[in-house]
Amino acid sequence: MERIFIAVAWPYANGPLHLGHIAGAYLAADIFARYHRLKGNEVLMVSGSDMHGTPITVRAEREGKTPAEVAQTYHQEFLDCFKKLGISFDLYTSTETPNHYEVVKDIFLNLYHKGYIYPATVPLPYCPTCHRFLPDRYVEGTCPHCQFDGARGDQCEKCGHTLSPWELKHPHCILCKTTPEEKLSEHFFLRLSSFQDELSKWVGGQDHWRPNVRHFTLGIIEGRLQDRAITRDIGWGVPVPVPGFEGKRIYVWFEAVIGYLSASKEWAASRSRRWEDFWQGEVKSYYFVGKDNIPFHTIIWPAILKGYGGLNLPYDVPANEYLTLEGKQLSTSRNWAVWVPDFLARYSPDQLRYALATDMPQTHDTNFSWHRFLRLNNDELVGIYGNLAHRVLSLIHRKLSGVVPAPSAMDEESIRLIDKAKDTLKVVDRDLYHCRFREGIRQAMLLAGEANRYLERESPWKNEAKLPTSMHTSLFVLSILAVALLPFMPSSSERLHHLLGGEGKPERWEVIPPRVGATLPPPQALFTKLEEGIVDEEKGRLNSVYTIHL
Repeated sequence: MERIFIAVAWPYANGPLHLGHIAGAYLAADIFARYHRLKGNEVLMVSGSDMHGTPITVRAEREGKTPAEVAQTYHQEFLDCFKKLGISFDLYTSTETPNHYEVVKDIFLNLYHKGYIYPATVPLPYCPTCHRFLPDRYVEGTCPHCQFDGARGDQCEKCGHTLSPWELKHPHCILCKTTPEEKLSEHFFLRLSSFQDELSKWVGGQDHWRPNVRHFTLGIIEGRLQDRAITRDIGWGVPVPVPGFEGKRIYVWFEAVIGYLSASKEWAASRSRRWEDFWQGEVKSYYFVGKDNIPFHTIIWPAILKGYGGLNLPYDVPANEYLTLEGKQLSTSRNWAVWVPDFLARYSPDQLRYALATDMPQTHDTNFSWHRFLRLNNDELVGIYGNLAHRVLSLIHRKLSGVVPAPSAMDEESIRLIDKAKDTLKVVDRDLYHCRFREGIRQAMLLAGEANRYLERESPWKNEAKLPTSMHTSLFVLSILAVALLPFMPSSSERLHHLLGGEGKPERWEVIPPRVGATLPPPQALFTKLEEGIVDEEKGRLNSVYTIHL
C-alpha cells in the first residue's frame, strides 16, 4: 500500500469556475485520487477557496461589497460545482478559517526567527488619485517578457513569468488608470535567494516531472532567484504576526500555498487522525495546478518547506497547460468562457469529464469547441462505449432472458479479446500511475471499439450458437471498462456496474468477471445523444454575462 497526498490548486473566490479551471487541475486530481483509492492506497486530497488577496478585493470594490461577501458567495458556488461534477475531495475548505490563520502564523514566525523572512523599506506603487498603495494586482501593464498588454503586477497570465509592478511597461492603476508613483513602505521579504543552489539541485533531479514543468522551473531558477515581498498594504487577509505591522497583511502568494498544510491539519483534527502521516515519511505528494501556478509550487512552496524543515517536498507537480475556447484564450473579463454551473445545468458531469479528459492539456495547450464536444459525445460515448453496453445487455435480455450465460466454447477470437481486456486494464493502470490521463482514457476507449468489432464479426444475433460465448466475452470486457473508466466517469461506471449485476460501485482495481447464472437488471442507455443544433446554441451563449448560481 502507498500513501498518496493530493494537493489541488486553491481557486480565487472572486468569480465563477469555468472549463479552464476544471481542465487545468481539478479533473486530473480527481481521476488520480479515484484511481489510487481503487488500488487500495491511502489517499488524502485537499483544497479550498482562496478567500484573501487582491482578486477578491478588486471585485468587492467594483461591486460595492465587502471582500468577505464576495468570497463567501463564490465559495458556496464552488462547493456546489465540485459536488455535481464528482470531484471527490477529502476536504475542501477555505483560507478564512482560524486553523488556517494559526498555521500561516506558525510558518511565518518560524521563517522569521530563522532569518528567512526579513523587513525592508521599499518603493511601492502609490496611486495619487486613489490615495493608496497599490498591491500588485492593482497594477497592470505590458509584460517585459512576452509583450502581453494586460499583464498583472505579480504575474503575466500569458507567459507565466512572475513579475513586480516596476517590471511592467506602461503601468497603470486598474481602478483609475493613473500611472503610479513611487512611495516608500516597510514590508517583509522571503529570502528566496538563500535557496538558489538547493532548489537548482533539487529540481534538476526530478527526472519524473513532466518536461514542460521541469524546464520552465529550471529556466526561472537559472535566471537567479530574487527575494520577494510577502506582505502588502491591504486590509483583507491574514494579519502580520509582528508588532508594528497591524495595518498590513500577509500576501496571498505566500499564504495560500500554506493552505495545503492547514487543510491537512483541519482534516486530521476532524477525524482524530495524524496529519503528519501525509507530510512526513514514505508519502508521495502530488500538486495538481495550472500552468500559471507552476513557479509557486516548484520554487516558492519548496523554499518555504525547506526553510521550515521536517516536511516533505512535492514528489510531483503534474501541471497542465492552458485550455482555449473555440480557438481563443479563455478570458473571464471578456466573458469568453463556458461557466461550469451553466454547463452542468444542461449536460451531465460525465459528458464534460470525458471531453476534458480526452483533450486534457497535459503537455501543450488544447482547445475546447462545441463541435468537438458534440462529436465526442455522439460518436464515442454514445456510438462506441454506450452502444457496446446497450447492444450486449439488450441482446442478453432479448435472447437469454437477462441471464448471464456460461461460454459454450472459447474460440480464438474470444480468447484474444479477453486477453486484450486484461492487458488494457494493466496499460491504463500504468498510465494513471504516471499521470498520463489522456493516454489512459484513450486505451480504454480503444478496447470498447475492439469489442464492437468483435461483435460485428461474431454476429451472435444471426448465429445463436455463438451467443453464449460472445455474450460472456462481451460482459467480461464491459466489466473491465466499468473499472478502467471509473476514475474518469464515475457516474456512468457505477451505472454500468449495476447493469452488470454488481452492487454499490467497483471498489478495487481488478477484474470482476461476469457471474454465470445471474439475472441482470433491464438495460438502460449510459449516455444521451445530443442534437446537432446545440453547437450553434452554445456558441450563441458565449460572451454572455455570468449570473451567480446558488
